[in-house]
Amino acid sequence: MRRTLALSLAALALTAGGVAGCGGGSSPGGGPSNGSTGAPAPAESNPAGDIPDDQAFVTYTPPAGGFTVKVPEGWARGTSGGSTVFTDKLNRIEIAAVDTPAPPSPASVTAKTVPVLRQKVPAFSQEKASTVTRHAGRAVLLTYRGDSAPDEVTGKTVHDAFERYTFYHQGREVDLTLSGPVGADNVDPWRIVSDSLRWR
Repeated sequence: MRRTLALSLAALALTAGGVAGCGGGSSPGGGPSNGSTGAPAPAESNPAGDIPDDQAFVTYTPPAGGFTVKVPEGWARGTSGGSTVFTDKLNRIEIAAVDTPAPPSPASVTAKTVPVLRQKVPAFSQEKASTVTRHAGRAVLLTYRGDSAPDEVTGKTVHDAFERYTFYHQGREVDLTLSGPVGADNVDPWRIVSDSLRWR
């Protein structure tokens, strides 16, 4: 009886050891394998609205001439009123030019442009006007936030951050508006675009 019980316990121990040995195996270093050893890390994806670091830019010349500006290559081009618009996913560049007798100032932009935008841009807020220097000379930079137009397919809107540069040269004003989702890191691309304007 005792011998039979001892043999049964020994067989049970061998069986348990065999089952454990047939488990997940071990990594080359001797540790347990998790099934992903040696697999590449998941590719990082840009947050919504981030323009890729390797984005190429091309020079755009408006039909009326007078200036050039670089825009991201491959973006869709369209028109909105008297403006030329370039879009890609959640980002947008709008370019408009008008004749005006006097150069803009932060005060004039705040007094004349902000009320128009407040009526035009949903959830318009946090506006600030200042003077900045770019390659084309001094410009008035108006920063603000607001909702994008609803997506044609989903109907969803995105809360955007806007940079609106107003350049002036010999009676000609160019308004360059750059926008993308709040939180997107587009400092470098927007600097390339705003610094690329050249008068002709």
